[in-house]
Amino acid sequence: MAVQTKAILVVSFGTSHNDTREKTIDQIENRIQDSFPDYRVYRAWTSDMIRKKLKNRDQVQIDSVEEAFARMKQDGIQQVIVQPTHVMNAIENDKMRGQILAAQKDFKEIRTGDPLFATDADRDRLVEILGEYWKEIPEEELLIFMGHGTSHEANCVYEDLDLALKAAGHDNMYVGTVESLPTLHMIIEKIQSLPVKKVHLAPFMIVAGDHARNDMAGEEKDSWGSLLRARGYEVQCHIIGLGELEGIQNMFVQHVREAK
Repeated sequence: MAVQTKAILVVSFGTSHNDTREKTIDQIENRIQDSFPDYRVYRAWTSDMIRKKLKNRDQVQIDSVEEAFARMKQDGIQQVIVQPTHVMNAIENDKMRGQILAAQKDFKEIRTGDPLFATDADRDRLVEILGEYWKEIPEEELLIFMGHGTSHEANCVYEDLDLALKAAGHDNMYVGTVESLPTLHMIIEKIQSLPVKKVHLAPFMIVAGDHARNDMAGEEKDSWGSLLRARGYEVQCHIIGLGELEGIQNMFVQHVREAK
């Protein structure tokens, strides 16, 4: 049997919630493996905190990017495609790219796929996927996506997506962030004069982890759900990560194909 020398390293931020991991990161990795049977798929997570938590809580060891490269080198891998499941080219992706540069000397070739939202074509495909998946939400109700947000200049993708959704006719869809701009309060200012009684909330994140369960759907007074209910809206929270959507999984497969 020939030794496998080609690999795809799937790099995710990670999550401590096993249920959403099974529906998102696992499914993305499985779809990539099914699409590239001649490659061996490896996993790495960039969050040291989450990897440490899983090791202490579940006795599960997940490689960092550096550890995954060391493992692939030991396994005789010579050609690597690195595919991040990050939403955008921001801090985690920049960190990953630095780690790739450090590993170049150990492999014949390393190529890198784009994160989810890197180009105008990605934006347009996201609009199609989100519009189709959430098409059952009535026009008189609103859907607000909660993105993570970042201090990185790439944060502009959230406003870009918001504008693109509306340009495609999804006037009842809004995109905000929990840690940057646009904020929920900025969205409330836009919608408070509308004759809207019900608001849906969904994460614009690969996994539906702590932010989705606490900052979005939690019982605390400052969660998005609580803040909207305090203003008289009926609120329905949808705990579903982007990684659960087949169209999103296929976008990552396509990014592996386009890796450079």
